[in-house]
Amino acid sequence: MDFNDIQNAWNNEKSDSIILPDNLEKIRSANTPLDRIKKNLKYELILQVILVFLIGFVPYICSFEQKFIVPFYLLYSMAVAVTIYYLAKLYLFYKRLNTVALSTKDSLYETYFDIRLNMELYKTFGFALTPFMILYLVVFVYFKSSKEADFVMFEFSNAEIISVFSVVVFAILSMGLGLEWWVHFFYGKYAKEIKKVIDQLKEE
Repeated sequence: MDFNDIQNAWNNEKSDSIILPDNLEKIRSANTPLDRIKKNLKYELILQVILVFLIGFVPYICSFEQKFIVPFYLLYSMAVAVTIYYLAKLYLFYKRLNTVALSTKDSLYETYFDIRLNMELYKTFGFALTPFMILYLVVFVYFKSSKEADFVMFEFSNAEIISVFSVVVFAILSMGLGLEWWVHFFYGKYAKEIKKVIDQLKEE
């Protein structure tokens, strides 16, 4: 095989690992939004751990009566278990992002889809905590209402039942919309910047 045959074989070979300089620069440009995602995720993981710890002191901060402390900590322990599971998943995602090297199209694709997957995981985390937040609210309202002299447990008018139902529905919908905004603001807009780089690479 002479030199021309070798050159033709090389030119005909298709490999995703061979990247033109322009493409490499575009792939590297995705590092900036990726750094923002890592920074936001790091701060949020720290904030979530601190909040979970502080919520455990709510009964003492709000001077709950003894009969409310056990139900509160029953809910709290379940919420903590759910939180640990999801925070562990998000922490592993954060560790993966720290080892990512955006040097090929494949690594850029994989990182983008990993980000999208964990954005959905984050939303699921928020929705998983929503019932606990509603129950905390109910316990807190009951605690405050029970101090009133004319309060009788489980005796509610139709108007009060409708009001409670409306508040619960509103709280869940607000939580959903709030989560969508939060995830988009801290992660989604940076994921879109990475997607733009991917789209530019597809056009070439």
